[in-house]
Formats: sequence, C-alpha cells, structure tokens
Amino acid sequence: MDFDAAVLRKKLRWALAAYAALAVMAALTLDGLLLHAVLLFLGALAVRSWVAVKREELE
Repeated sequence: MDFDAAVLRKKLRWALAAYAALAVMAALTLDGLLLHAVLLFLGALAVRSWVAVKREELE
C-alpha cells in the first residue's frame, strides 16, 4: 500500500499522545502490579506503532 509519510507521522504523533494520556491516567488511578502491567502494555503499543511507521517509511 502507498501511504503518505507525513500523514503516517501525524497519526503516529496522535497515537503516542493518546498512549501518554492513558499512561498518566493509569499512573494516577492504579498502583502495584496492575500499574506496571498497564504501563508495559502501553509502552509495547508505542514501540509497535513507531516500528510500523518506520517500516512503512523505508518501503
């Protein structure tokens, strides 16, 4: 598929902002093991999103 790199970067910025907002809300409301699990999950989503955009830019 052909994607515009600028559009992908904009979508990535919005996705990372959403992940950050969810992480802040989780940090304010959760604690212990559940907090760590949620933060790990959000971090994995952020890395996966970034890798997908970089892979698409290279193609």
